[in-house]
Amino acid sequence: MAHIVIMGAGLGGMPAAYEIHAILGREHRVTVVNAVDYFQFVPSNPWLAVGWREREEIVVPIAEPLRKKGINFVGRPVTAIDAPGNKLMLDGGDELAYDYLVITTGAKLAFDDVAGSGPITGHTHSVCTVDHAEKWRAEYEQFLKNPGPIVIGAMPGASCFGPAYEFAFIVSSDLRRRKIRHKVPMTFVTSEPYIGHLGLAGVGDSKSVLESELRDRDIKWITNAKTMRVEAGKLHATELNDKGESYREHEVPFKLAMMLPAFKGVDAVAATPELCNPRGFVLIDEHQRSKKYANIFAAGVCVAIPPVEATPVPTGAPKTGYMIESMVSAIAHNIAAELAGQPATAKGTWNAICLADMGDTGAAFVALPQIPPRNVNWFKKGKWVHLAKVAFEKYFIRKMKTGNSEPVYEKYVLKALGIVRLERHDAP
Repeated sequence: MAHIVIMGAGLGGMPAAYEIHAILGREHRVTVVNAVDYFQFVPSNPWLAVGWREREEIVVPIAEPLRKKGINFVGRPVTAIDAPGNKLMLDGGDELAYDYLVITTGAKLAFDDVAGSGPITGHTHSVCTVDHAEKWRAEYEQFLKNPGPIVIGAMPGASCFGPAYEFAFIVSSDLRRRKIRHKVPMTFVTSEPYIGHLGLAGVGDSKSVLESELRDRDIKWITNAKTMRVEAGKLHATELNDKGESYREHEVPFKLAMMLPAFKGVDAVAATPELCNPRGFVLIDEHQRSKKYANIFAAGVCVAIPPVEATPVPTGAPKTGYMIESMVSAIAHNIAAELAGQPATAKGTWNAICLADMGDTGAAFVALPQIPPRNVNWFKKGKWVHLAKVAFEKYFIRKMKTGNSEPVYEKYVLKALGIVRLERHDAP
């Protein structure tokens, strides 16, 4: 009997647990280790932040659903990985041995990269966790009584730009519904070289569509923005030109600010010798396996993926839901193959597919493959995207509660976008 330990219980970890258990069966043991005892559906955090969702709608206690599937759960932080010794060190001093380790921890939010940023000791908010979204909401409710300028965007080194655009449009829509949008100047400050870059060198018409949306919603923008520091009520950013030279200094006033940070690897992962790159992301081969340790696999935001292109202000490449799902599935099949005495051959599909809500409409993009040149380069906007994301949210949360091992993106999202034609390298 092999013991497979999954470190992290997010958008990659929980599906990994269910799929690995479904493929391997009860003759092998699966354990999930997570610092908290719940799963949070991160894509819904922007809705929670403006009061369109409640915490209990997007957070799922996970011990019982895992137990019903015969999966063990340990709700404690991992303090270190002893990779040569095949064990995890847990908070409190206990150890957990494994035969295979699957790292799906997500990332550490690198607020310390920019002085004065972050929701705990700094002056900016985040929608990267449910707790951060609730903190914005608490201040937002007070803000509504005496509104002022809002800044939303992404810091240097950020790699997940979609939620920044989503949040800007959702906040704008919410303020319009409340009839106070005219009292709130909004500025979008981003490290992208142009609007709609998305860390992907643009996708289809993303530049023109997102610029048009920002104009229509009276949201000003600053691109190539290297946020230098944040003070109470003021964001300092240097705008660079295409050569990476300082072009203009900005002092952007705000009463509320949400700036997505750059990511790093979580401490226990980043500190493991020869496992990660300098930012703490796991170095993997084409089969999602660590390049150093043959029995360690990794999927999701925690893995090292090179930027799509060099930009004046550093930007990273996003890891979208479909990409994470395909990584997880590859790991499940590769572990099963090895336990059956066969070589690991499954590969993740590193394609970018995303549904982004915009409050009253939405945008979907498909980049196959993620790094240009592409077979499919498609970006569309419509009310149907908003409705699709709401439906997807409900299905994914139900999947977490029931332990369904079906691949969500493959079965539902790609079918909605016309996956058969996508596989033939046509636009949907």
